[in-house]
Amino acid sequence: MWQLPWLGIFLGAYLVWVLLACASLLMSRRAPAATLAWIFAFVALPFVSGIYYLVFGPRRLRRRRLRYGFARGSLAGGVAEHLRTACCQEPPKLSAEAAPLATLAKHLGQGEPTFASATKLLEGGDEFLEALERAILDAAHHVHLEYYIWEPDRVGTFVRDLLTAAALRGLQIRVLCDDVGSPRVNAKFWEPLRAAGGEVRAFNALRFSVAGLNFANFRTHRKIAICDGRVGFVGGINIHEDACATRVGKDAWRDQQVRIAGEPVWRLQQLFLENWVYSKGAFRLTTNMVAKYFPPSDKTDGEATQILASGPDDETAPLHAFYLAAISTARARVWLETPYLIPDEPLETALRIAELRGVDVQVMHPNLSLFGLYSDDHELSMAHARVYNDYVIERFAPHFARLAPTAPIPL
Repeated sequence: MWQLPWLGIFLGAYLVWVLLACASLLMSRRAPAATLAWIFAFVALPFVSGIYYLVFGPRRLRRRRLRYGFARGSLAGGVAEHLRTACCQEPPKLSAEAAPLATLAKHLGQGEPTFASATKLLEGGDEFLEALERAILDAAHHVHLEYYIWEPDRVGTFVRDLLTAAALRGLQIRVLCDDVGSPRVNAKFWEPLRAAGGEVRAFNALRFSVAGLNFANFRTHRKIAICDGRVGFVGGINIHEDACATRVGKDAWRDQQVRIAGEPVWRLQQLFLENWVYSKGAFRLTTNMVAKYFPPSDKTDGEATQILASGPDDETAPLHAFYLAAISTARARVWLETPYLIPDEPLETALRIAELRGVDVQVMHPNLSLFGLYSDDHELSMAHARVYNDYVIERFAPHFARLAPTAPIPL
């Protein structure tokens, strides 16, 4: 009886898979090192690497098309004219060091600096929660929140109830949570807010399909809040009790948030509305309503503030470019505080050269003994950061003499 040459079929399929996969890689815009790494993975582990590539490999740019569509549609005509005439006509005067960085951000599509009537750095979750509560209570028209992590704990429930009360007062409430970062806030948790008239959407909800898996790593890590288009919050603090020392004591996460008032809040508003519409949230910005969401400011001076946004949909990587430029041109100091110290080669080189130029380079990262103990962090990222931190300390100890972990507070 004639038998199929299974070995030949297997080898042929393997060869076809490797050739097609490598051709797909070579046609996409990736760093040479990343392309070579994927090719080696396809050759050595074709099945495992193929599944991983389907989930995490392709980079789709639907949000970019949304961004341009939003700008041309919702902000067209009289709306765009309103924003041009309402914005400060005299741009802030920047120092010789800051002006080139602001120009870089502008050329990367981040807009120009505008005047903030007030900015305040909020240290820790308790100070942020108090400021957020005050802003929600003072709001008269709408409250928009977009967060990566929202837990149904005491803090998450407290903020939800604040929003529910605001919705009952007649305010428009829109909440956007990442579907991966906030898996425990379900429909039952949001039921009181929705019953009061508030709206809640999950950003990029996961679906068990090939199309859904392609976007599994397309997340929003933003932590922003906008009240009446006049007051905004941006930073690293999520909505959970782990950020508050009054709830969890000395184990509270070390993090900061910034409260901004004035025209820079318009940029936060735009970023939120882009993601809201992308998440199929109902919203239509008419000419008559634009002043409610982008209220004009009568302040002609203040603190020059520029909002930078980045994400997997933006191939220009504005934040990465800005960090490189800032570190490379620093004259006196480079102070960094980060929960994940995993810089690529250009950032690593910029830091090392800055130290060699005599710049005061200080990096604060989490205590290494605390990596992996907190469920809200990604174990793989934390493990990678841990290995990288050991490598940096060993290789560059003579230069990064002040590279030290925070202890005992995790970020």
